[in-house]
Amino acid sequence: MSKQAVSVTLRAENLLWLRGQTRTMRVRSISEVLDRLVSTARRGGHVHAASIRSVVGTVRIAADDPDLATADAAVRALFPARPRAVIQTRG
Repeated sequence: MSKQAVSVTLRAENLLWLRGQTRTMRVRSISEVLDRLVSTARRGGHVHAASIRSVVGTVRIAADDPDLATADAAVRALFPARPRAVIQTRG
């Protein structure tokens, strides 16, 4: 996944803490520490309540397929097929 550069303004004590984390975690940069912190917060559900939005109304279901019987085929058609690696084990 690609990363995007951003500018962040922090208090001196927070920057000092991040530098310490960078050394302790033995990662390449403060950016890596910030990226890990944000990923951990997102996985843990640490979000502001106002940022949670409903997805109601964002999906259109075809009138001729209300049970989504052809949904698998429709989604597969959106992506190119990739060959699968087959690993055989001796039994």
